[in-house]
Amino acid sequence: MTVDNDPMAEIRASFFIESEELLEALQDGLQLMDDGAADNETINVVFRAVHSIKGGAGAFGLEGLVHFAHRYETVLDEVRAGRLQVETEALKVFFQAADHLSDLVRISRDNDPLPDEETEVLLKALDAFLGDTGPVSGTAEEDIEFQPMGLSLDLDLPVGDTADLPDLDALPPLDLGPVTTTYEITFAPQADLFDTGNEPATLLRNLQQLGTAKVTCDSSRLPPLDQLRPDVPHLSWTVILQTDVEESEIVSIFEFVEGLCQLDIKKQGEPDGSDLPPLPDLPPVEPTIVEHPETLPQTPIEVTPAPPAPVDDPVSTIAAPTQPAQATAPTAAKSVVRVDLDRIERLVNLVGELVINQAMLSQSLEHSGLSPHSDAMSGLEEFQRLTRDIQDSVMMIRAQPVKSLFQRMSRIVREASAAVEKDVRLVTTGEATEVDKTVIERLADPLTHMIRNAVDHGLETKEERLAAGKPAQGKVNLSAAHRSGRVVIEIADDGAGIDRPKVLQLAIDKGLIPPDSNLTDTEIDNLLFLPGFSTAATVSNLSGRGVGMDVVRTSIQALGGRITTTSLPGQGTTFSISLPLTLAVLDGMVIEVAEETLVLPLNLVIETLTLQRGDVEMVRPGRNVVRVRSGFVPLFDLGAALGYRPPLDDFEGSVVLLIANEDETNAALLIDNILDQRQVVIKGLDESFYRAPGIAAATILGDGQIALILDPSDIISTAIPKPGLSQTSSDAGVPA
Repeated sequence: MTVDNDPMAEIRASFFIESEELLEALQDGLQLMDDGAADNETINVVFRAVHSIKGGAGAFGLEGLVHFAHRYETVLDEVRAGRLQVETEALKVFFQAADHLSDLVRISRDNDPLPDEETEVLLKALDAFLGDTGPVSGTAEEDIEFQPMGLSLDLDLPVGDTADLPDLDALPPLDLGPVTTTYEITFAPQADLFDTGNEPATLLRNLQQLGTAKVTCDSSRLPPLDQLRPDVPHLSWTVILQTDVEESEIVSIFEFVEGLCQLDIKKQGEPDGSDLPPLPDLPPVEPTIVEHPETLPQTPIEVTPAPPAPVDDPVSTIAAPTQPAQATAPTAAKSVVRVDLDRIERLVNLVGELVINQAMLSQSLEHSGLSPHSDAMSGLEEFQRLTRDIQDSVMMIRAQPVKSLFQRMSRIVREASAAVEKDVRLVTTGEATEVDKTVIERLADPLTHMIRNAVDHGLETKEERLAAGKPAQGKVNLSAAHRSGRVVIEIADDGAGIDRPKVLQLAIDKGLIPPDSNLTDTEIDNLLFLPGFSTAATVSNLSGRGVGMDVVRTSIQALGGRITTTSLPGQGTTFSISLPLTLAVLDGMVIEVAEETLVLPLNLVIETLTLQRGDVEMVRPGRNVVRVRSGFVPLFDLGAALGYRPPLDDFEGSVVLLIANEDETNAALLIDNILDQRQVVIKGLDESFYRAPGIAAATILGDGQIALILDPSDIISTAIPKPGLSQTSSDAGVPA
């Protein structure tokens, strides 16, 4: 019979979730050590992270994970004890071991085959730091082997004839044998121990692996059969263990049941206090009231004095209080509840339906002709406020810091730099920036491509950097920040920058653009995102196949984002990714164009204008600009760009939305009317639909009508002709 709710499966899943948190702490600690800002507590955090993963893996029989974690822990223990100094080479191995430990956790979670060859290579690298001590025991297959020691003495004794003295060098070596200690361990489980899925038999078997153990079960508390309760433990065990390991190794076996059992560990032969003579009984004394008006408060303090002092001593001794007040109150621990992601997704969907129904109710009441000051309209405003608060709260539940994503990029930098033999350092900022979990998950592949390109193409070799007067170590900056209701992620390197003449020539050679193309710097930079374009001379494991940056742009566009490039020759290149904070709900402006209802993201709209005669100037046929105070902004007819109607000839009285582009420029969108401003639920278009340029998603309005959500940046970039550029798949199919 199959049990749907297996408690052990839930506990095992919790272990892997906790392992992710421990691996994150491990990476943070190693990064501090690499930055030279580590202290003893940082080293302890790193050690405890590996030790905790090992202990949890042992409870579930994950021997491969336990074996590697134990050897890694052994080397870290040498660092913690001060016997091993952490240098650059050691940190490289430590980072590689942390990456491999993360892989082993994932592989163990998915029950995939273990990478034994990679494990052995890293184990040899770790063992190299142990020197002559070799790997230290801690598992059944890693027993300590003590080699016999040869003793030689050179004694200068005042004797006349040494002929009869034995030759000490010829004596057989003295075999001291392993140093064993006998421990007496008393173990009594509590009821909570079984609730967590732990088994005493597993703990006792782990003890037997440490040495020779004699286990005795105490069943004296076992009640009669008719009074026996299966949820109450009645047994306890006493283990006499002869082992050569430290007591801390024994304690680590019971680490995951701490507080769930009664545990007593003591060495045999140590005094336990039972043989000490009893203390003499002190004579009873009467309480004494002592008053010192000059130094004490007026309320008398009742104290119990020490044994009576001599009579001629007039000074009374005041006993200290038994419970001194703490100087500072302890900080309350933050409680965390782990919730299945599917439950959160259902909650988000329900909030989306709530927003839609609130819009329907609002529209119905507005059409009913009620006074804005009526009780119904006041209740609607309160309902709208509560809906917004609920939506914000749910979005905060889905939001996660980008720290976990950035830590993965640290590994990509280490692997990529090793593959191309470059010394590269990753510097991250804004790791606490929160983004929708779905956005984080779908950003991993684009960031991986861009980080690898920065290491492979962006940064020069060590010799080239030194010749250019730069440090031998290249640097890649990865940052995240909130700007104008969006999240901006930047990948910047301090390399040579984009070689634009080379990029232009490669694009011509590959037939991507005509030979007589005359492109601006921005247009040349955009060539990097064309399908099939690559600047790599040869195909390698990192790049050269011409699919990386095209995949990046496609992935970012699928998230409703944009990517821009900034490059300075000799100083480096920066790629900026602008993304929405969430993929669920947004504040939108509902507009009308050619009798079609559309939605624009409200955070992109700077202001609205009504055109007057003389506000629009034609710079060339089909290209107009609108006067905005002391400057001019390019004007785009939204209805014509989307193919809804022919371009307008008369602009007087038309409504214009001033839009902020991601390159910090502005543009003006010509529309027919502004209908409303409200929250809308984002409904992604199925992949079977054609993705028209400028269309990001769709939504359901209050009257049940489906409206398209526009991407103004895509509309503007599509409407601007690219001189000399052949039409690519990204702008194909745009209505003329």
